[in-house]
Amino acid sequence: MDLTIVIPSRNEIFLTKTIEDILANSEANTEVIAILDGEWPEMNLIRDKRVHYIIHNESVGQRIATNQAVKLSKAKYIMKVDAHCAFDKGFDRKMIEAFKEVGDDVTMIPVMRNLHAFDWVCKNGHRRYQGPSGPCKECGEPTEMDILWIAKSNPQSTAYRFDKTMHFQYWNDWGKEQEGDITETMSIQGSCFMLTRDKYWELDICSESFNSWGQQGVEVACKTWLSGGRVLVNRRTWYAHMFRTQGGDFSFPYENPESKVQENRELSKKLFRDNQWKGAKRPFSWLLDKFNPPDWDIKKPTVGILYYSDNQLNMKLARKVRKQIEKSGLPITSVTLKPTNFGKNICLPLKPSKLTMHKQILAGLKSMTEDVVYFCEHDVIYHPSHFKFIPKNKDIYYYNKNLWRVRSDDGFAVKYDHKSLSQMCAFRETLIKEYEERVRKIEADGWDKNGYEPGTRSIRRGGFSDSKSDYFESDEPNIDIRHGRNLSASKWKPEEFRSLRSCRNWQESSIDKLWVKDIWKNVL
Repeated sequence: MDLTIVIPSRNEIFLTKTIEDILANSEANTEVIAILDGEWPEMNLIRDKRVHYIIHNESVGQRIATNQAVKLSKAKYIMKVDAHCAFDKGFDRKMIEAFKEVGDDVTMIPVMRNLHAFDWVCKNGHRRYQGPSGPCKECGEPTEMDILWIAKSNPQSTAYRFDKTMHFQYWNDWGKEQEGDITETMSIQGSCFMLTRDKYWELDICSESFNSWGQQGVEVACKTWLSGGRVLVNRRTWYAHMFRTQGGDFSFPYENPESKVQENRELSKKLFRDNQWKGAKRPFSWLLDKFNPPDWDIKKPTVGILYYSDNQLNMKLARKVRKQIEKSGLPITSVTLKPTNFGKNICLPLKPSKLTMHKQILAGLKSMTEDVVYFCEHDVIYHPSHFKFIPKNKDIYYYNKNLWRVRSDDGFAVKYDHKSLSQMCAFRETLIKEYEERVRKIEADGWDKNGYEPGTRSIRRGGFSDSKSDYFESDEPNIDIRHGRNLSASKWKPEEFRSLRSCRNWQESSIDKLWVKDIWKNVL
C-alpha cells in the first residue's frame, strides 16, 4: 500500500460513514485500519479488502490504539484521522504527490473545513444543527438524526499555533501571510495529519508517555519542527472535520478530565519548551524565532564574542580577521597583551603562555554580560553563519565542526571532525566555572597536557572537569589560517595522527575553492 489511514475510535457513530467517504474519494493505493476501542455503537462493519479492524473489548486509549494500527501497516505513508471526517476527491493522491515535491522530512495536513454531519429533525420539520440529542426546542416533539455529510466551504483553516500554556490556537493572522499551494504552519489541529511511517516511529509521533487524549497537534508539530523537519499545509486538497464541543451525549468519547489535560500540557512544556526532548536538533527558541507567535514572553539569550590574542600575529591578517568578526553584529570583548582598538578591550600585560591565555579568557568572561559566548581567535576567518547557533543546553560546550585548516604558504586545506577551542560556543556562567578551575589547577600543578577544549577530556584522562560537549555546523565553513606560529600543531596527513579516530571524515581542498578565495588572496 502507498498509504495507511489510521482511525482510532471509541463509540463513534460516524465511523462507518467516515470509512465509506474515504473509500469513495480515494484515488491511490490506500487502506484503512480502524480501531474499535472498547465501546462501539451498532454499526455495519464494511467488508472491503482495503479495510481492517482492531477490536478491543476494553479501551486501551487513543494513543495506544493508534500505535497498534500503525504497527500493522506496511505502507510508506501514515495518515491519522478522526472518526467523523469527510474528504476531497483524490485527497490521498494529492497528498502523496505533494510529498514527492517537498521530500519525506515533513508532516503534512490538508486544508481543514467544518463538517455539517447531521441535523436533528422533528415530525413538524423543525431543524436543529448538530449537537446533543433531545426534543425539538420549538415544538417539544421528539427528533431524529438526519445525516447530511456536507463539507462546508467556509471557514477553511490553514494556520495554527499554540500559546505559552501549550494550548492549541487558530492563527488567522498567520494564514493571511501564507503563500503558495504548499505552505508552513507552526502547529496543527490534530484531527488529520500525514507523514512517512519511518518518520512516525523515528519521532515517536504518538508517544504513550502522554495521557490518552490531548496535545496531539502540539506533539506532532514540535517533534517535526524541532527534529529538523517542517509542518506543511497542502492547499490543493481538504478534509472536513465534525466538531462536537456542546457536551451532553454529543461529546468526546474518551474521558478527558482537566487534570489529565493539564498533565499533558506540562509534559509538552518539559519536553519541548524546556528543551528536554532527546530528538531535538533545534532549540525551542528557534521555533519561536521563526514564527514569532503572540503571547510568548520567553527571554532570548543574549550573545557576545570573546576575542583573545597574544598580539604576535601579522597585522595585515589580524585586521582582516577582526573586520570579518565585526560582520556578526554582536558585541565584542577583546582581551589582549597589548592595548588593542577592537570592541571593549581589556589589556593584560603578561608574557604569552598557556596560563596567560586562560587568564585572558577568564578576565573576558567575567567582564562580559551576555548569556552566550562565542570564542574567537586572531587567526581564524569566521563566516557570519557561524554566529547563528544558540546552545540548547546550559551545561554543554558546543563546537562548530565546519572548519577548514589552510596552510598559509600554499593554500592547501584540510577538514576533519575535531573540536577546536576557536570554534566553541557555550553559556557564560558555565564557562566561568570551567575557567576558574582551569586557572586554579594550572597555577597549582602546571599545564601537563590537560587539553584546551572544555568537554573533550574528563578528569580521569587528565582534563579539568567531566563536562560534556557536542557539535553544531554552520552553513558556511570557518577558515583556520595555519601560519607556523599557532598554539596547536598543524597536521596535513592522516598518518600524522596517533589514531585515525582523531581525523574522522578527512577531506582535502585548497583555499581557491573556499568562500574566502577573493577576500584573502592578497593576505596569504
